[in-house]
Amino acid sequence: MGSTWRRRARRAAAVLAPVLLVSGCVGSSDAPKARPTTAPSTSGPGHPTRVCAKPPAGPAKAPAGAVTVDPSVVGDLVEKTKSHPAHTTFWLKPGRHRLDKDRFSQVVPKKGDRYLGAPGAVLDGRKTNQYAFGGSATDVTLSHLTVQGFVAPQDEGVVNHDSADGWVIEHSVIQRNSGAGLMAGARQTVRGNCLRGNGQYGMNAYKGDGPLRDLVVKGNEITGNNTGDWERRRPGCGCTGGVKFWAVDGADISGNWVHENRGTGLWADTNNNDFRIEDNLLEANDGAALIYETSYNAVVRDNVIRRNNWVEGRKYADRGDTFPFATVYVSESGGEPRVPARTDKLEIYRNVLEDNWSGITLWENADRFCNSPANTSSGDCTLLVKRKKRCAQPGIAEAPLYADCRWRTQRVDIHANRFVLDKSVLGCTVKCDRMAVLANYGTYPDWSPYKGEKVAEAITREQHNRWYDNVYVGPWTFVAHDPSRVLDAQEWQAAPYRQDKGSAFDTPVGG
Repeated sequence: MGSTWRRRARRAAAVLAPVLLVSGCVGSSDAPKARPTTAPSTSGPGHPTRVCAKPPAGPAKAPAGAVTVDPSVVGDLVEKTKSHPAHTTFWLKPGRHRLDKDRFSQVVPKKGDRYLGAPGAVLDGRKTNQYAFGGSATDVTLSHLTVQGFVAPQDEGVVNHDSADGWVIEHSVIQRNSGAGLMAGARQTVRGNCLRGNGQYGMNAYKGDGPLRDLVVKGNEITGNNTGDWERRRPGCGCTGGVKFWAVDGADISGNWVHENRGTGLWADTNNNDFRIEDNLLEANDGAALIYETSYNAVVRDNVIRRNNWVEGRKYADRGDTFPFATVYVSESGGEPRVPARTDKLEIYRNVLEDNWSGITLWENADRFCNSPANTSSGDCTLLVKRKKRCAQPGIAEAPLYADCRWRTQRVDIHANRFVLDKSVLGCTVKCDRMAVLANYGTYPDWSPYKGEKVAEAITREQHNRWYDNVYVGPWTFVAHDPSRVLDAQEWQAAPYRQDKGSAFDTPVGG
């Protein structure tokens, strides 16, 4: 598993909708720590998916052939699931449904079972039961049901606890649970749900016993998650946010409203591949809107990304940290033609980024590679090297292992985006206005072939990372090679960096 960007940044120290720009810059990083507030968007992907305010109602009567579940009978859902064959439809009557008081009591579906909630149907764990739905049965459907009050342990989930394949979770409210609201299996569809106020994640897309492929997350509202504030409880755990993705091969993340989560909104961490992240509204998350870390091949397009990273970005600026803590953070990730996907690049385009704490950072930790003690995804190797022990001297110093033992930030195209910044809205004067492509000075371990400025030179000049044809509104600065090289727009566009060819700077409203 990965870690937060901060642990890596400490080592570094050893188009587009018109947007109203209020000119000027007032305040400082010590200004009042106001949190952004959300309101319906009228730009980019359109209005937010407001599922939580008015969840769609389920069937008021039992469908033909469905088994009716009685909320007045404790454990009725578990017992009727046990006593009926696969492919049964269960209709939960209005009311509060409860499981037995044993903490491990849970519903274990059979293949193809369907669970439909009537208006007002709630499955309540009463802060006693750990899991709501578990087991290995495939192709289960959960629809129009509220699931709340379960107490899953850290890194575990309440719905689809065992990451079974082919589940459909739709039009449901999964809220106020510990751990993750739900887990994910292969071929899972998560559609039109409210994932709200869960203790760690809204969803933890992790499958420990097989491939997790072809995940669809569409039209959900994902808000207020990580109520347990796990980064404070376990600093550097990298284990919080709206949704976390681990080793997912093929994901379509579209039309979601991801807002006001404590920590990151969407975080793809460790050997993910082939993501399409499009038409989402990502706003007012305490940390980055999106982190794509030690992963491959993605398209990020047509999203509105606004007022993110105000809490975490300001916190590190107030400490005097010089790392360009970004709202879209690409960490040791990029395009790799040898890993099959719908694209062989990491392409970020046609997005509107408005009044976030900084913009996009491309980062590569020189000391983080397969088999390095500095690799926070310690049990994992890249998708190009199956056995991490191969990444050692003397072979790692030569091709192909020299390249293949690293997760490389390469083949990243950032174009046709609109970057809008009004520092007076954020209440800052410095460190909230940066785009960056950089690495640290390699020092560790002593057998590393990547010491010195090798990785910084590669990510900046050799790995085909390009900004071009963007629009910049407001004051922006640029960081290249390492945190000490802070550039203005002219220096950013000039040799040796030659970034943002064809881009427009300080464009007036509507430009």
